[in-house]
Amino acid sequence: MKQVVQNYKSGELAVLDVPVPGCKPGGVLVRTAYSLISTGTELMKVSEAGMSMLGKARSRPDQVAKVMQSVATNGVPATYRKVMGKLDSYTPLGYSLCGVVEQVGAGIDDVKAGDLVACAGNEHALHAELNWVPKNLYTPVPDGLAPRHAAFGTVGSIAMQGVRQGEPQLGEVALVIGLGLIGQLVVQLLTAAGVRVVGADPDPTRCELAERLGAAACGDPASTAVEAAVAELTGGHGVDQVFLAAGGGSNQPVELAARLCRDRGRVVDIGKCRLDLPWNAYYEKELDVRFSRSYGPGRYDPAYELEGRDYPIGYVRWTERRNLACFLDLLARGSVDVEPLVSHVADFDDAVETYRSLKDGDLKAVAVLFRYPEQAEEQGESAAPEVSVPEVRRTGTTVAPVRSAKTPVRLAFVGAGNYATSMLLPHLAGREGVELSTVVTTTALSAANAQRKFGFAEATTDLDAVLGDKSIDAVFVVTRHSSHAELTRQALLAGKTVFVEKPLALSEDELAGVLAAVEESGNDRLQVGFNRRFAPLLQEARKRFGARTGPASLRYLVNAGKLQHGSWYLQQGAEGSRFVGEGGHFIDTASWLLDADPVSVYATAAPGNEDLQVVLRYPDGSTATISYVTTGAAGFPKETLDLIADGKVLRLDDFVRASVYSDGTVGRKQWVSSRLPKARDKGQNAELAAFIKAVRTGGPMPVPLESLVATTSATLAVRAGLAGGAPVTLARAR
Repeated sequence: MKQVVQNYKSGELAVLDVPVPGCKPGGVLVRTAYSLISTGTELMKVSEAGMSMLGKARSRPDQVAKVMQSVATNGVPATYRKVMGKLDSYTPLGYSLCGVVEQVGAGIDDVKAGDLVACAGNEHALHAELNWVPKNLYTPVPDGLAPRHAAFGTVGSIAMQGVRQGEPQLGEVALVIGLGLIGQLVVQLLTAAGVRVVGADPDPTRCELAERLGAAACGDPASTAVEAAVAELTGGHGVDQVFLAAGGGSNQPVELAARLCRDRGRVVDIGKCRLDLPWNAYYEKELDVRFSRSYGPGRYDPAYELEGRDYPIGYVRWTERRNLACFLDLLARGSVDVEPLVSHVADFDDAVETYRSLKDGDLKAVAVLFRYPEQAEEQGESAAPEVSVPEVRRTGTTVAPVRSAKTPVRLAFVGAGNYATSMLLPHLAGREGVELSTVVTTTALSAANAQRKFGFAEATTDLDAVLGDKSIDAVFVVTRHSSHAELTRQALLAGKTVFVEKPLALSEDELAGVLAAVEESGNDRLQVGFNRRFAPLLQEARKRFGARTGPASLRYLVNAGKLQHGSWYLQQGAEGSRFVGEGGHFIDTASWLLDADPVSVYATAAPGNEDLQVVLRYPDGSTATISYVTTGAAGFPKETLDLIADGKVLRLDDFVRASVYSDGTVGRKQWVSSRLPKARDKGQNAELAAFIKAVRTGGPMPVPLESLVATTSATLAVRAGLAGGAPVTLARAR
């Protein structure tokens, strides 16, 4: 098996092949799914290993004292050989992971092979493919909790033990100094306990993150912002507790603690920081200084950790293991959220480079996870997960009736909400050769309003009557997202040509249901409202850009903006995420411009908001990057797009201006739209014209069904990519 190790003498980091540990009695053998890098403790060890011998001695005076004692007892030569032998050896890294029980040792009856567990210990929860973990250092993972989140169990227990030492009570105010990984967790635990929290950290991004996760206010400890926030929240009395979660050699944290703590307040040291206590300040306030020892009672006790001897709950309520289980329970219930803390997920094979990037500052992170491919695949969270793009199957040949030019195409609308009444029906009402037959809504008044405004012959709330009406040629499904797939399925089975607004489906099962209806009925007459490919300005720009011979790079910025409070788009539990709802627009546009369907999707999200970066890869090596952001300025254009290939650039500015640049002459503009249109035309009118033509003539649908399915599958794969932190392969079903 493989394991991450470090030589403390040379500073060398390596991933070594080492023997698989045996499964001893009193513990379990665990195959790791995710392990967490402690960006505080572990990076300190990595940095120390790179120091000179003098630097190592200065950083660890406790070890120097042991060496001097050994010299006095054993002499210089023996001590030198002992110290050099220890330094010039590989030592393990890691102490927090989640994995699957592979083998159960004698005496273990609380878990079985195949169970998911969270594990702790700097000798047992290592960055290694397999670890033997004694009973009191693992706990089962609650149902539904993601393995990558359960891997935070140990650091969560460290934060929890620190909070317990502070004995917070409802309504109190606490100051957390240091907003790294432990500090961020302390903030959330205190907030969950009903404590108002002020955070202090020189890094503004960490301050912003802590505020998003519940802190009342945060700021640079060197500024007046923290002191002002404490004064406001406490009426000038000072905070009830200070939690020192900072590291380093500065004495500023303990001095700030004394200044901002109330009389007889509590100061809890969790991190490893300098503790030169200013005697007068601590004496005059009679401050209670406490230390938090790692994960909780049981730590460093061999009888507890190695022999499995638990402490009676009546005497020791919260032990290491009980803290670990408690933290996982809080995660599972949503009281604590660790996903915003995940800055990076690295493949285990890239461990050495990941540590180097962290040490050198190239990778700035709060929390970094190692992902182990073998176990991830078994758990459905592969390093390169795969999503199947369903195959479109048809029984027999779809035959669409051909109408004469004098015979109107009769349409029914299911749904008459804002999009239908503002973006679709105005283009259809009064169109030659089109008859608006029936409008169906769930409320009678909305149907009556649509009938009055757009001239529908009938208004009803009876969907079955519409689907059974053989005179209706096509059905528009323009309802809320959660009903699209089922209504489309019913309409296809009824033999109707269907226009459904995006998205076609909110899940793989819903998409499979639509395709099952196609196969059962032989009816593949389906169009999804991906209108941007029909926009005249973009059509002209693509024509001017011309054919390409090499791979292309496409960049698409969507400045989506904030949703208004109360918008049904925010009902993610019922209506799907915002990107699932409209992301298909942008994926379809990219695929149309690149003339192919994507083969993989990689997605990453900004912590604490809905901003997404989605990278699509195509068969010829082309890539499309979609930046979907909600935090931009409202005055900035919503959609800007650049397509670059073969020395040419196509630029689209929010469907009001387009240009194409060529490489024939440096900086030469080959084409630019001659004038700004009176209004943005995103292609709805042209799309509807193409759809009506297909219904009238019985010709091919404007977009092949296979393309609609590929775009929908890619949109749904974004969710899998976010969960797994790795590219998702879009495999065509066989």
